[in-house]
Amino acid sequence: MGDILSLISHHGYALVALAVFLEAIGVPVPAALALLAAGTASAVGKLRLGLVFASTVPAMVTGDALLFTLGRYTGWTLLGLLCRISVNPETCILRSAESFYRRGKMTLVLAKFIPGINTMAPPLAGSMNMRPFQFLRLDAAGAILYISAYVTAGFVFSGFFEIFARGIKNAGRAVEWAVLVGLLGYVAYRLRLYWKHRMYRVVPRATVGEVKRKLDEGSDIVLADVRSHGYYDSGASRIHGSIRLEPNTLAESVKTLPKDKEIYLYCT
Repeated sequence: MGDILSLISHHGYALVALAVFLEAIGVPVPAALALLAAGTASAVGKLRLGLVFASTVPAMVTGDALLFTLGRYTGWTLLGLLCRISVNPETCILRSAESFYRRGKMTLVLAKFIPGINTMAPPLAGSMNMRPFQFLRLDAAGAILYISAYVTAGFVFSGFFEIFARGIKNAGRAVEWAVLVGLLGYVAYRLRLYWKHRMYRVVPRATVGEVKRKLDEGSDIVLADVRSHGYYDSGASRIHGSIRLEPNTLAESVKTLPKDKEIYLYCT
């Protein structure tokens, strides 16, 4: 915290804005910590609070707008790319889409506070063809809420953070070892999760030609439409002979499926 506060005091608003922008586009940068430090720097007179907001809110909205635009023109390709770094990529997009399904457009306002959804929300909104001005309005509200929470916390508790920073500096090597052990523990935890969910990284696929051939041959198969909210409504066309399974109630729906037939699922 002391090093970050020192950097922000010397390089000012550009450094905080850059951290916020990089986090918005998915780069693992501790923007929240930078915002806390900016709030603390504002409290001690090294930065102006108004300029902190004037530089960070546009930076965050710009990063989100970039992902929104890419999501709008690349569909779910970008979402799939972002999900490749997820522990369980097969549920990554579904979890993000489910958040929109349950919370609606308010997901954009709260997304920054939800790990795993914060980077996915803008491109998902773009892929669902949300109106740009509606997106910008909701995303700006979310950016202001997120930045206000951390900057205000840094400002109000500036005394505590300064004492904390001095304590870390005085502790020296002991803190360095503690941080190293913590990082190693986190890496071990992520590797454990990766290994636990490795089976979900290989999902059986079938080509369109293969399924069509089975249908033409009269094979007794079940073809199910599992398109998520935003891509399916009651009037949507389906492949002839297919049934509809709602992804958000899939656990219950699968109980009604036959156990003696091959089942093929298709989504967007």
